This record gives sequence, C-alpha cells and structure tokens, in this order.
Amino acid sequence: MHIPGCPTAQLDILPFADALAAAEKPSPDYDASRWLYVPNVYTEYRYILATRGEHPLICVGVNPSTAAPGDLDPTLKSVERVALHNGFDSFIMFNVYAQRATRPQDMERQPNAALHRENMAAFAYALSLSPSPAVWAAWGTVIEQRDYLPRCVLDMVDIGERYGARWFTAGARSKKGHPHHPLYLRKDSVLEPFDARAYCAGLSVFDKEQLIYG
Repeated sequence: MHIPGCPTAQLDILPFADALAAAEKPSPDYDASRWLYVPNVYTEYRYILATRGEHPLICVGVNPSTAAPGDLDPTLKSVERVALHNGFDSFIMFNVYAQRATRPQDMERQPNAALHRENMAAFAYALSLSPSPAVWAAWGTVIEQRDYLPRCVLDMVDIGERYGARWFTAGARSKKGHPHHPLYLRKDSVLEPFDARAYCAGLSVFDKEQLIYG
C-alpha cells in the first residue's frame, strides 16, 4: 500500500522530458527494452508505466498505486489482458492525476498545477506514439473523489483532439456515465467507442469557467 508521504507541492517535481530521458537509458532494476517507466525509480508520483510495442493501448485510470515494471498489480494485469484481447501489442498506463495513493481518498485535496502540467506533457507523449492513438477511459466512479479530477480529464480531451485520439470504454458504465474500472473485467471485454467530450459536458461536479490549468 502506498500512502502519500507529503503533499506533492513539497517535492521537486521532475519535468516529464527529463524523466523520460532517464527512462530511455538501461536500468539495473528492470529491462528498459521491454518497459517504459517514467520516472524510472519509485517515487511519490508516476507519469507512465508501459510495455513497449508498435500498437499500444493507452489506459487512463485515476491515479497510480504501487505497480512497477515486472510487478503489476491486479488492475494492471487486467489492463494488459484486455489490451491484448482487443488487438493491441502493448499498453500504456496513464492516470488523470499522477500522485501515487493506493486509496484514492488519500489523494491530496488541492491539485498541484506543476505536477498536472508535467502529467499532461506525458499524455501528449503517449498520444504521439501512434498515428491514431486509442485511449481507454477506465477511471470508474473514483473520479468523484476530488473535484479537480474532472478538470484534468477535460484537459486530456483537449489534448487528445490535437492528436486525433479515439476514446473507448470497456464494460458497463455507471448510472452517471462513468467508465468502468479495469479490475474484475473479463479478459475478453471488448472496447466500445466513448464520447469523452460529451461525457465531460455532462458532469455537474465542476464549473468549466473555473478551470485552473488552461
């Protein structure tokens, strides 16, 4: 279990570009030719955990937990199974907010704009790896844990439009339209198209006039 040791505002946030450069180098802890792990050491936040391939599926959860290369948690194992079943050769695990917390209720109550900015740079990079990137919305009802999370999703939708992202969900959506979480999905679950823009427009948990990130 990972419980945040401090608010991320107290940390020196490593820019995504610098973290990516380090992650592209060989690592004594895992096979960097198979895994993309950014940052490439265990810390209070994580931008990307991915297997390398030519046709990746970008899965978007709420926030990272303890998973690392070669040590996937049950959620990440399900993500990998569903990705392979749907014809992808790899997955990219991304999150709406980059702070590690095994229990979402332990996430910080105020967002760190610097962390979010670098996380969005990571999302743009993930999208750039495919000519027609596929994004699996998989954050579940946990998106309701913090008011700032839907604002982060809206930023992702904006970025995704610049890269021609195609959005999907798997499994039944909640009564409020939230995408299903990957845990407990059947391994043969099929991805279905998802209108992420319309989803954001239908959320009433935040005021779009108060977006803090731009």
